[in-house]
Amino acid sequence: MDERKVGALSFRLDLSQPIYEQILEQMSGAVVRGEIALGEKIPSVREMAQALKVTPNTVMHAYQEMERNGLTETRRGQGTFITTSQTRVEEFKADLATRLVDEFLTKMRDLGYSLEDVRLRLTHGSTANAAPSGVGTDNAPPSGVGTDVEDDTKVEKGGASR
Repeated sequence: MDERKVGALSFRLDLSQPIYEQILEQMSGAVVRGEIALGEKIPSVREMAQALKVTPNTVMHAYQEMERNGLTETRRGQGTFITTSQTRVEEFKADLATRLVDEFLTKMRDLGYSLEDVRLRLTHGSTANAAPSGVGTDNAPPSGVGTDVEDDTKVEKGGASR
């Protein structure tokens, strides 16, 4: 990973992944964490591209996505600014969290883990059973842990079970 600074912002770029997605993800993360203040002017496309050693089109693509997500606004003749709407930032953060949880649960389901298996792994980390339900392990939960989900219940997108 290559780390590059642009003003107060620091970017870690993995050249094996799409750069615009990394710029988008890292800037969006900085906004929701409050590392970039509401209403703050961000570097111009040209400044960002030069500092990151990427093409202006790459930065423009990331900036356009941020604007579509409601995280930035372009003011003609002044530049691009982070939104002044805390509500919009909170909505974006909640949407992002939901999307990440859905992706995580889908991947765990694809590995054969039930919702209860996932809950145990999240609660007990590496001390939880390593194999998913029904893969030759004793799936009895640690003492004191309730079992309100059947072992054969598979995780569905959005956390629902079937």
